[in-house]
Amino acid sequence: MKTEIESVWKGNLQFESHIDGHRVLTDVPTEYGGDNAGPSPKKLMLSALAGCTGVDVAMILKKMRVEIDDLVVKVEAEQSEETPSQYTSMHLIYEFSGKDLDTDKLKKAIELSHDKYCGVSMMYKSFLNITWEIVC
Repeated sequence: MKTEIESVWKGNLQFESHIDGHRVLTDVPTEYGGDNAGPSPKKLMLSALAGCTGVDVAMILKKMRVEIDDLVVKVEAEQSEETPSQYTSMHLIYEFSGKDLDTDKLKKAIELSHDKYCGVSMMYKSFLNITWEIVC
């Protein structure tokens, strides 16, 4: 199966990506010559991981009949100093809120996401270390 997007130069260092009818504007900070009009393309890699695993975890917990009030997925990344700078590791923090949360089920849902369902996690694990933790 083939997937396609289109990115159109909008001037200076900005690009507008068209993804399934949605527009995402990327740019770089002013200290690198951009206008800071949108997130950097590399930081969107963090968002892709958080979004992918977040969707999985929410769906799995729903199937497990685990009710949560809120879920926040934070991603912390380490990157190399040399050019081109690359992410070398990512650490995810899953922040759950709700009543009587079963941490074993939360852990199982996260493990299933990372080991079976999240394609972004699977791709990233091939070239960097991914760790995670739960905060309730």
